[in-house]
Amino acid sequence: MSFPISDVTRRVVYSGSAGTGPYSFSFEILENTDIAVYKNTTLLTLTTNYSVSINSNGTGSVTLVSAATGTDTITLVGNRSIERATDFVTGGDLFANSLNDEFDSLVIFSQQIKEEASRGLKAPITDPTDVNMVLPVKASRKGKVLAFDSTTGDPVAGPALDSMTTVIAQSDNINTVADSIDDVNTVAADLDGSNTIGTVAGISGNVTTVAGISSAVSTVASNITDIQNAEENADAAIAAKDAAETAQAAAEAARDATLAAYDSFDDRYLGAKSSNPTVDNDGNALVAGALYYNTTVPEMRLYTGSAWVAAYVSGASYLLAANNLSDLTSASTARTNLGLAIGTNVQAYDADLTTLGAGGASARSFLGLAIGTDVQAYDAATAKTNVAQSFTAAQRGSVSALTDGATITPDFAVANNFSVTLGGNRTLANPTNLTAGQSGVIVITQDGTGSRTLAFGSYWKFSAGTAPTLTTTAAAVDVLAYFVESSTRITARLIGDVK
Repeated sequence: MSFPISDVTRRVVYSGSAGTGPYSFSFEILENTDIAVYKNTTLLTLTTNYSVSINSNGTGSVTLVSAATGTDTITLVGNRSIERATDFVTGGDLFANSLNDEFDSLVIFSQQIKEEASRGLKAPITDPTDVNMVLPVKASRKGKVLAFDSTTGDPVAGPALDSMTTVIAQSDNINTVADSIDDVNTVAADLDGSNTIGTVAGISGNVTTVAGISSAVSTVASNITDIQNAEENADAAIAAKDAAETAQAAAEAARDATLAAYDSFDDRYLGAKSSNPTVDNDGNALVAGALYYNTTVPEMRLYTGSAWVAAYVSGASYLLAANNLSDLTSASTARTNLGLAIGTNVQAYDADLTTLGAGGASARSFLGLAIGTDVQAYDAATAKTNVAQSFTAAQRGSVSALTDGATITPDFAVANNFSVTLGGNRTLANPTNLTAGQSGVIVITQDGTGSRTLAFGSYWKFSAGTAPTLTTTAAAVDVLAYFVESSTRITARLIGDVK
């Protein structure tokens, strides 16, 4: 199954207010395993926790087994396994649906990467090309915050997490310092000599306040470096966001390249059609080398630039050397074409043969059929079909095994005598290729279970008009003798329980 892949984000987030759902998604998937479902932060399991319904255009919906609530978050995200399970073999079949599935998968993979990249940190596209966005090694970044070098802008290991915790813990002290700045300024102004001692005494409370927060001021001073590092980390986060945007742009470019490659291929392989197309799948002029599969003939066809021709020729109409001419449609016609038509170039079963045509003689010699050398001329001792004869040796035919089944249909052109073991209650249908005068027997054997019955087609005629009943003992053998009266009538009699 294939269909166009829309340019949409392969992720959608719902509140759980819909209960069990359904929760729909507008991005296309090929299989119900191409989507991952999260309830809050827990990854759910297909079938156990939810089911997926796929529409004819590849979109669909998810239904939960257990209902969610409005406080829950349900996240649906594309999750097709990035693999390639199809391999096109040189000289093998090349079907449009298989190619469409492969190209659909490529676009889905690109969209999944784009969606993931859009949630990551990335450098701006305008950053210098010498920026190295690789993280520091594990040993140097353990227990540290992410920071960025003040000169190069590259990621580096920042302050320890403990230091950042200290800065946060001192936030109240920092606020106290800010609130007391006015008091400090007041003290400085009074001590300048412009006010009286009484004024200084009047602000003693402010002086005490400043003295009381001296330890906090010291703590703030000792953490100035940590505060500066936190600002640098914020800059690093912005840079990482820009890097993610760059990755997204690269993914979109890869998607566009994939779509362009697919369009180029689609202009050359046009798929299955019932007649020769006059334009490509986009409605544009055909290009030389275009291919399509004609479902009417059927055959693969190639466009030469001016006309459609068969891309290959089936060998079905050719003779195989291994078959030794057994795959001829008509032996009689073949003999005529070889100058061996009986009654014209070869006299039917007679000691005297008429003169052979020159062309036929050459063909027969090429085939090793030169009469008198490779083929013995017919004489009086040869068996004939139009002369009463007495055979001096036994004449016999093979016993052909019939295929057991609910309906058993003998082909009387195959043999005179047949056998079958019944594996159930069966019907002996009217035989094919009936010719008046044929006779023979059909040996009927019960299987190891026995009690098998046999009904007969309308051509079978029995004494008093009553069909016989088989011996039903396990492994019992009955023999049905028959004589073909006409193309629609067979006289038969059952010899029962032959031991």
